Amino acid sequence: MSQHEYYSLTVNGEQHPVQDAWIGESLLYVLRERLGLPGSKGACEQGECGSCTVYIDNAAVCSCLVMAATAVGSQIATVEGLNTDGSLTDVQQAFVTEGAVQCGFCTPGLVMAVHHLLDHNDSPNEQEVKEALSGNICRCTGYGRIFAAVESVISVRKSSAS
Repeated sequence: MSQHEYYSLTVNGEQHPVQDAWIGESLLYVLRERLGLPGSKGACEQGECGSCTVYIDNAAVCSCLVMAATAVGSQIATVEGLNTDGSLTDVQQAFVTEGAVQCGFCTPGLVMAVHHLLDHNDSPNEQEVKEALSGNICRCTGYGRIFAAVESVISVRKSSAS
């Protein structure tokens, strides 16, 4: 068996061929280096910081811990695919408005985590928000502005639904 393989991944609703890949490459590496999707960031490479968060079949995962070849046949979503028209999502806009973006390195993973939370719980309490974001490390903000961004999105969505 060859060390290099060809397979195809479905990312953000589109098929992407992955050619001449080493079978043990992480999904994070393949997304960034082979498919040109740099939104997910590689920081700890151990699944501890959350900067590489993506969805695989609607489950939030650290892409640095997933071998890309194991995601064949799955639906993968990255931060680049949250809004296909290129505009900011309400979560991304709230991060900007509330000043939750400083260096920006953790932001894609946090945005994915917030979207995942609000897709599954449209009215989380403070503890649920903290728990949902506990796998994402930010070294700049102190989290206050991040929590404010989440509260802002919840508030706007509630007022829009009324």
